[in-house]
Parts: sequence; structure tokens; C-alpha cells
Amino acid sequence: MNLDTFAGLPLHILLVHVVVVLGPLAALAVILHAFWPAARRRLGVVTPLAGLVILVLTPITVSAGEYLQSVVGTTPALATHVERGEGLLPWSIALFAVGLAEWGWWRFALNPVFGARLTSTVRWGGTAVLWAAAAVVGVGFIVEIVLIGDSGARAVWGGVLG
Repeated sequence: MNLDTFAGLPLHILLVHVVVVLGPLAALAVILHAFWPAARRRLGVVTPLAGLVILVLTPITVSAGEYLQSVVGTTPALATHVERGEGLLPWSIALFAVGLAEWGWWRFALNPVFGARLTSTVRWGGTAVLWAAAAVVGVGFIVEIVLIGDSGARAVWGGVLG
């Protein structure tokens, strides 16, 4: 049984679509979770769970891509795509970590029962750190996905479309 294909299709081609769709949605959830209290209440644990799915799928997708590269061979455009794709794991880790930190912060640290011992300086400081982290990681993840996807599209379609 070959774990690099599914129904005769390379697994990378299938998984990449999950990462390309769910990844930016998870990044958007991280940003919304930080800055919009109504979205925060509705998203709840979905934000870190979406980040966890991306964190799990990223190395699997990269591994499946390495298998596909071994089958089709390497071109300069594909080498660029592979290099960029390998850079997604740190962003995926950060996306999950910030999503989990946000959920924990607003669920526990700012809860009147659990967070009663925190000073207002600590509450504002923690919130400001999460605002900055959410903005940097959310936007950075989306930019990275766009760059990886663009290089992948050029690797596949560059010879056809010019």
C-alpha cells in the first residue's frame, strides 16, 4: 500500500488544497479572535483546533510533496516551490501556538474567576502581546501560503502558460 497516493492521485495534490483553504481561514480566525470580541466568543476552541489541523497536515503535505518531486524530477521552478514549502512549518507552529494562547488567555486569564489575581497592567500587557502576535503570525502565514501556492502553480503551469 502506497501512502503517497490516494485513489491513484498524488497525496500532495489533495492535501495541498486542504492546507491552502483551511490555513488562511485559521489565520483569519487567529486575527479575528484577537481583535473582535464577538468573533472570539463564537470561534472559541475552533481557532486553536484549526491551527492544530494545519500543524499536523503541514509536514504530511511536505512529505507527500517530496515523494512527488522524486517521481516527476526537479526543475528550477519546482526547487523554488520546495524551498518555500519547507518554510511553512515554523509558520504553522506559530499559528497553532498563538491560537492556543489566545483561547487560553481569553478563556482563563481574563475570566473573572480565574483571572481575578491579575493586575490590569498584566491583563493589558498580555492582550497587547496577543494582538501583536496575532497580526504578525496571521498576516505572515497568509503571505507565506500565497508565495508557496504561486511558486507551485508556476512549477506546474509555467511551461503551459508561459
